Amino acid sequence: MRTKLINAALAVAVAFLMPAAAANAAYKTNFVSKKVARKNAAAKPGGSFRISSLFSGHAARSGGEIYSGGRYLGKTIVPFKRKLKPGTILIKTNEKALYYVLPGHKALKYGIGVGREGFTWRGRHHIAMKKKWPEWRPPEVMKRRVKAKYNQDLPDVMEGGPKNPLGARAMYISGTLYRIHGTNRPSSIGKNVSSGCIRMLNSEVSELYEKVRVGAKVIVE
Repeated sequence: MRTKLINAALAVAVAFLMPAAAANAAYKTNFVSKKVARKNAAAKPGGSFRISSLFSGHAARSGGEIYSGGRYLGKTIVPFKRKLKPGTILIKTNEKALYYVLPGHKALKYGIGVGREGFTWRGRHHIAMKKKWPEWRPPEVMKRRVKAKYNQDLPDVMEGGPKNPLGARAMYISGTLYRIHGTNRPSSIGKNVSSGCIRMLNSEVSELYEKVRVGAKVIVE
């Protein structure tokens, strides 16, 4: 009799615990699935490029350095003393750095690729337009220059995508032919490489794109 009572009690306990265990397992599976789905949310169709969570991991780096031994270390938050409105973009060509002004006398500092010798410029403008995975239309002067120097023919237009030199995002600077855009050559960050445009890592230009509004002031020095 005692054995039967113990077995009955165990059966009741198992019956009670199994739904809870199943529910817990289902919760864990659902949680992990959602986490993976968020992590793998992609910016481009048909590819493996991932956009990081907006402005995650903006730890202030000692001294605000973004380069070490010619290697780009990634964005960082820095103190910012100039009296510029939050949302302003300041490009310091000699530093090869782009500052996105934040409230509270701070700024996000990004590494950039800038114009090579003879192609740097200065000015005060604004963001006129923004595009995701922009197409590229090389200007005629560039096509002639590439033809003369490399005997290569640039296309009239190249569709947006991972092979496009404008990268994942582009912000067009008013009154110029220039853009702040991504790149399919990450090693070009920190160098004088472009024909005047400002290059950023695809992941970083993508998150900056979400913050910058059309009409935002752009200062290039």
